[in-house]
Amino acid sequence: MVEKGNSAMLSFAGIVVIAYLIGSFPTSIIAGKLLRNLDIREHGSGNAGGTNVFRVLGWKPGVVVMLVDVLKGFAATCWLPQLLAPGSAQLPLLQLVAGCAAVVGHIWTVFAGFRGGKGVGTAAGMLLALFPEALLYCLAVFIIVLAATRMVSVSSMTGAITLPMVLSLFKYALDKPVPMPLYLFSFLAAALIVFTHRTNIQRLLKGTENRFGRPKKTRSIDRS
Repeated sequence: MVEKGNSAMLSFAGIVVIAYLIGSFPTSIIAGKLLRNLDIREHGSGNAGGTNVFRVLGWKPGVVVMLVDVLKGFAATCWLPQLLAPGSAQLPLLQLVAGCAAVVGHIWTVFAGFRGGKGVGTAAGMLLALFPEALLYCLAVFIIVLAATRMVSVSSMTGAITLPMVLSLFKYALDKPVPMPLYLFSFLAAALIVFTHRTNIQRLLKGTENRFGRPKKTRSIDRS
């Protein structure tokens, strides 16, 4: 029994560490170095995310970066626990923990001085693995808000806040099975995404937030 317990703890620790490292893969930073020999965090909005890659490097690198970031979350959540803990009775919980670790890795990447992106793409990949139906609703809200405001930050925060609302609807109004750990996590995820957009919120209050598709008048970074 002790050996089985130790083995389970090692598997859990291994999943957390590897998932964090997967999430830490600095996609946008690598793209900036390879394509322009620049640090993406020193240009555009200063964020190491797909939207800033769109702004600084163009739409093709932006799409690739976003897809890789989504894949990071999906791979860490869906595949990694099955690989390291096959047949585990705690697989759903391990997948949730692995996904959280990947999102944390993306935001605070160990490979780039703990300055990463905002976690939206990686969180979307995690949700794609855990509850794709909820992701469709969040994505629909994201697209609608983006079309109305042309502000990715507002769309991202709104989409994140939609997640606990949708899961609440599924769980309590439609009587669909929603794992309690995922339901509780949805509130934490929404709060985390809003937290990572705190500088965007400041710019929104000042009326200086960037709009998607509109070129910036200056290359300087607003770090307020």
